[in-house]
Amino acid sequence: MVRSTFAGFSVAQLAMSASQTALNVVGQNVANINTSGYTRQRLDLQSVSPAGHSMTNSRYTISVGQGVMATGVSQIRDPFLDIQYRNQLAEVGTVDAMDTILDRIGDVFDETSTSKISSALNEVVAQLENMSRPDTAGQNTYDTLVRSAMETLLNLFHESAKDITDMKAEFVDRIVGTETQKIDSYLNDILELNQSIKNSQVLGNPALELMDQRNALIDELATYFPISVTYEETNMGGNIKVDTLKITFQDENGTSYTLIDDNKRGTVSVESTKGMPPLTVTITEAGADPTNPDIHNVTNIIGEGVLKGYVDMLNEAGVYDGSDTKGIGFYENYFNSFVDTFAKELNRINGADDDPELALFETSDGSDTFTAANIRISEKWMSGQIHITTTTEQGPTGDNASAYENVQRMINAIISDDQTFTAVNGNTQSQVFKGTFLEAYTFLQNTQATERSSTSSILTNRLTVLNQIADSKDSVAGVNLDEEVMSMMQYQQSYNAAARLMTALDEALDTLINNTGVVGR
Repeated sequence: MVRSTFAGFSVAQLAMSASQTALNVVGQNVANINTSGYTRQRLDLQSVSPAGHSMTNSRYTISVGQGVMATGVSQIRDPFLDIQYRNQLAEVGTVDAMDTILDRIGDVFDETSTSKISSALNEVVAQLENMSRPDTAGQNTYDTLVRSAMETLLNLFHESAKDITDMKAEFVDRIVGTETQKIDSYLNDILELNQSIKNSQVLGNPALELMDQRNALIDELATYFPISVTYEETNMGGNIKVDTLKITFQDENGTSYTLIDDNKRGTVSVESTKGMPPLTVTITEAGADPTNPDIHNVTNIIGEGVLKGYVDMLNEAGVYDGSDTKGIGFYENYFNSFVDTFAKELNRINGADDDPELALFETSDGSDTFTAANIRISEKWMSGQIHITTTTEQGPTGDNASAYENVQRMINAIISDDQTFTAVNGNTQSQVFKGTFLEAYTFLQNTQATERSSTSSILTNRLTVLNQIADSKDSVAGVNLDEEVMSMMQYQQSYNAAARLMTALDEALDTLINNTGVVGR
């Protein structure tokens, strides 16, 4: 086949067109250098192969390509880094949620900025010591002062119990309400973007900016639980192909649940009983029969993510329920155990085991177990019908051998005698702590501080890894001004060279037409 005289002009024109389009892409990148979530774009080029044939072809016939063709504009992303980044987002989300709750637990039992339970316990001891002195023993005034100190302590118990209840209600409301709504919103927005992207691709628009919006939403969704994202190419007919998106959640057992499948979506629900723990997390897969959906309970097998952190901290109680997480339940149960032991021990010392009428404390709900919420001063002590038993020993003639030895027993019970605090889980009883009441309360604070320190350290490490992955991701997908300037210069030179080629071809054609003599003239 004889190559067309004007084929060279077509090659030059295609080269100029490709260079111009490439400059437009560079301009788009530079314009969005500060746009959050923007992914660097590039022009996809393809060489146009020689076409046609000739009966006169020989091995000396040289076939030359017919230029360059711009086949589309694509994003520069590394799928492996996207997977790493989203997995790390879920891990960060877990620890961040746990750290948030531990911080609030610390506020409940904080003793650094306010005089609370430790100080109140010391005040009780101080009043008991005043009562135990030989010159003041048995005086009703000091009994009243001790009772007043006890009332202050019990008020702090009630305040802490209310703070714990309010904290649980707050986080349950946040998860069941705000966080679940966010998840639902992300799924809805992704579904809408899927349709918009498909519509644009059908019309020949790659919809890369819409894909950036969708990727940002997928990253937000990945903070809540581990997800896997896959893309499939679907032929719409007429040589039109579009990408369909599928998002799945995989639990700790390896079971996958489809959350997004092209134009179908599933649901993630979090429910509680009367606004309090425990929480239940369920998933209904995309495409499920709306009249009889298969609802999957994934509460204890979420794996990682914000939901995992919040649910574990609200549902689990460490040694008290045999779980691995010292959630709010651990601190609440231990604090109630502390109150129960404190009340029963002082009641015992006052003689309530032999005569229940001598009980200093009683429960407001009539139960046998004291908690920080139900403990109160007994009505008989409040009304002055009973007092602190100052002595239980008798002298040789029947009188009291000591005026204050039983008060001293109470003092020792608080500041020096070891108490054992246990946790019962089914048929298993475990010792949580052994020590004085003052040491026991300090243990509660130290446990929270240790857990918070550990969680904060893990969070810092995971954020460091996340930032490293983000930097690697940005180095691939982000816009680098130096690279774009170099590309701009390269495409500009390419455009100038293509224009010069067209000029050279024009000069050659002019010589051929106007300056070549006619044969035989």
